[in-house]
Amino acid sequence: MKVRIFDTTLRDGEQTPGISLSPDQKLAIARKLDALGVDAIEAGFPVISDGELQAVKMISSEGLSCEIAGLARTNKKDIDAAVNGGLNYIHTFIATSDIHLEHKLKMTRDQALEKAIEAVEYGKSRGLQVEFSAEDATRTDRDFLKKIFGEVAKAGADRIDIPDTVGYSTPEYIAEITKDAIEATHLPVSVHCHNDFGLAVANALSGIHVGAQCAHVTINGIGERAGNASLEEFSMALQCLPYEQKYETNIKSELIYDTSRYVSKIVGIQVQPNKAIVGDNAFGHESGIHTHGVLNNPLTYEPISPELVGRKRWLQVGKHAGIHGMNAMLEEYGIKPSEDQSKQILDKVKILGDQGKQITDVELLSIASDILGEKGIKRIVQLTGFSVSTGIGTMPYAFVKLNIDGKDLIETDFGVGPVDAALNAIQKITGKISELRIKDYGLASISGGSTALCEVTISVEDAQGNSVSAKSVGEDIVTTSVQAVIDGINRIMLKKMLNEKQLS
Repeated sequence: MKVRIFDTTLRDGEQTPGISLSPDQKLAIARKLDALGVDAIEAGFPVISDGELQAVKMISSEGLSCEIAGLARTNKKDIDAAVNGGLNYIHTFIATSDIHLEHKLKMTRDQALEKAIEAVEYGKSRGLQVEFSAEDATRTDRDFLKKIFGEVAKAGADRIDIPDTVGYSTPEYIAEITKDAIEATHLPVSVHCHNDFGLAVANALSGIHVGAQCAHVTINGIGERAGNASLEEFSMALQCLPYEQKYETNIKSELIYDTSRYVSKIVGIQVQPNKAIVGDNAFGHESGIHTHGVLNNPLTYEPISPELVGRKRWLQVGKHAGIHGMNAMLEEYGIKPSEDQSKQILDKVKILGDQGKQITDVELLSIASDILGEKGIKRIVQLTGFSVSTGIGTMPYAFVKLNIDGKDLIETDFGVGPVDAALNAIQKITGKISELRIKDYGLASISGGSTALCEVTISVEDAQGNSVSAKSVGEDIVTTSVQAVIDGINRIMLKKMLNEKQLS
């Protein structure tokens, strides 16, 4: 069975507190969603502002391969705004639960029914495809819900949507009212589930299992309050879980992680580390038992291959670490300690872990270097020249000269500050030889006074999603930042070089 993916990141997702997107940002995300393979994009709520109308016009005229819809209340003004936005598809809604009718709309059930029918008929008279939603459907009287769905179907609605507006439903109840809607309308039915009790994806899947053909979802599950059903969890559950019936979507799963990161960056909301599929820890392992199993056969502790969603697995050492996982991490940097040296390294790792410290690859390499008597890992990149200039009324400017495998490369760039300018110049150089980007940057003061030391921690990532961290301590923030970035670049390039040797 083919399941339709209706993405509402740009409408319901934007209703997340703290998110406000410009028309250009909306268009950029719409392009990403279209490339991902969604079947429909809810581009926005055209009537609410001039900027929203502009965004809808830009998206509807972009020539995307998916359908473009706009939200409209059950009135002519909203529907006309959708038409003015260049849309031929509306998602119109009215609340149907008694609590909404009494306290929000001040309407009777019959009045709400009349408004719903009028909106569908008017939308069809304007030549639109009409999807009708009974807002707060899961708290609506079940007989009235069946009645309103049946009547809008007679009025010409093309699709019916069941919104679990406050995430109040259970999978069992969603299944029951989905069957009601199918029986009452004989139309394609969608489910729109919110995550207030953490059941959005489970509820959406339940609706699909009894005959719904579509789910409304958002990237990273963003949305009002606790959010919406997340596209990545819903689509991968359909694709990978052992259901009796085989489900398919048009989602290009290998683009999921990239799309998730892109949306996260634009909307300014970081994905929680333990988020399924796209969280930083979704394919990360520390426990010695787990890492040993994963190294022998990844399926021992991973339900799917990370590459399926554009990810890479990663290992971390800590007090739960085992020798196999630790040695696998060291081998990524070309370090192969003896059995006795491995035990010494692991003992130090566990001591730090018992002290509550996070042990990144930075600390691990430092410990290994101490025990192996080495000064450090091989350096591919050398910083051979560096200067920054800044002042009042001028934009900070940086000059950087790197030697990479014996070849000198020079770049200059501007930035909002001297650190930003220096990092921009470095990224210009690395972009010529490898697609590297600075994923995270952290600055902390570790001593006080006029000669205070600062600690810079960065994370560098390549185009394949491999990432490494690096840390540097010094008196000057800019110089310390540059040194940390160079260390990170060395580590990720060494990793890449060793991987290429193994493949060749």
